[in-house]
Amino acid sequence: MALLALALGGFCLGLTEFVAMGLLPDVAHDLLPADYARSSPDAIAKAGWMITSYALGVVVGAPTIAASTARVPRRRLVLGLLALFVIGTTASALAPSFGLLLVARFVAALAHGAYFGAAGLLAAALLGPGNEGRGFAVVLGGLTTANIFGVPLITLLGQTAGWRAGYLAVAGLFAVTLLAVFAAVPEMPAAPGGSPRAELAAFRLPKVWLITAFVAIGSSGFFAVNSYIAPVTTHVAGLSTSAVPWVLAVMGVGMTVGNALGGIAADRNLRRSILLGFSGVAAAVLLFTLAAHNPVGLFVSAFLVGTAALFIAPPLQAQLIMAAPGAQLMGAAVNQSAMNVANAAGAGIGGAVIGAGFGYLSAAWAGVALTLVGLCLAFLSLRRDRPRAGVGGAGGGGDAVTRESSPQLTPVGTSR
Repeated sequence: MALLALALGGFCLGLTEFVAMGLLPDVAHDLLPADYARSSPDAIAKAGWMITSYALGVVVGAPTIAASTARVPRRRLVLGLLALFVIGTTASALAPSFGLLLVARFVAALAHGAYFGAAGLLAAALLGPGNEGRGFAVVLGGLTTANIFGVPLITLLGQTAGWRAGYLAVAGLFAVTLLAVFAAVPEMPAAPGGSPRAELAAFRLPKVWLITAFVAIGSSGFFAVNSYIAPVTTHVAGLSTSAVPWVLAVMGVGMTVGNALGGIAADRNLRRSILLGFSGVAAAVLLFTLAAHNPVGLFVSAFLVGTAALFIAPPLQAQLIMAAPGAQLMGAAVNQSAMNVANAAGAGIGGAVIGAGFGYLSAAWAGVALTLVGLCLAFLSLRRDRPRAGVGGAGGGGDAVTRESSPQLTPVGTSR
């Protein structure tokens, strides 16, 4: 029940982050009516700033909250973060102008990265040592499930009853999650010796910055596709708006499959799973650019993009934690910051090329280039860290990067 409660939080995070992609045309029509009347593509591209605003909130909030709450017991931290989500998401639904919507999305996002960090560490501790990748996959599993059922349903609700009704529904689900965590998740103390200084020490490590860079750049390709999936469905593939929730659901199925496989792969061979994951994202996004004109190709490539993008998520989360073993919460939170730099970059660059008149698929072409740059950086980083000949690693894959520095998570109710 505790794991399900934590996964439910991931489910709600998936709703609040990804439902915007399907509702961008509705937000643009409601809050940017003059721009929409003049040019709907320009208005939708401008509405994409609500995605960027949310992403920037994650970037700011994740390391700030991780450092300032280093001594806070993890369950108490998770409850506080969920309360902030309730407030921020409700404010988003009630925002009277586009500018205030951007502010509300930023505030709601402050808790995003810290939640994934704290909840992921709780889940990993519940599962026991050696299950770091699977622990974070539990929380991410809630997010991917949201993309199968929740995001399409909330998108449909937003299209029929208004986008504000969609966000009010998400706020209500956050409140339910808060009660579930309160009832089911046991207390877990903060890491022994934890302090803001210890958490911030992670930023002194060059390896942390290098990993953050290839996560941020390499993951942008997925968000360049996902941010504009609604107009691609309607304007490129020629389908009706009612098909958008179905495309999102198929992508969500792919994300669920990819997340499950990525959690297993991360605990077996971290280096190989990262390189394989980035290669898969690049290939899937390229296929999307070539196949999205055809409805069948759109659905197939959307599934593959979702699978590849979430396959790599648990390995990247585990890699940053291993890179900063004395600052587990910061490592987990920084990964979320990096992913949301990718979210902001993907949505921002995609919107820029669309606004420049290159068409909706130009965002995906930009995504291909960004993913390939991330793959090159990841290869150079992991090649630099490759152990010397004769130095073996556990896990059957020679993955010394993972096992040499693997932190032992404190089990719930015990101390080291």
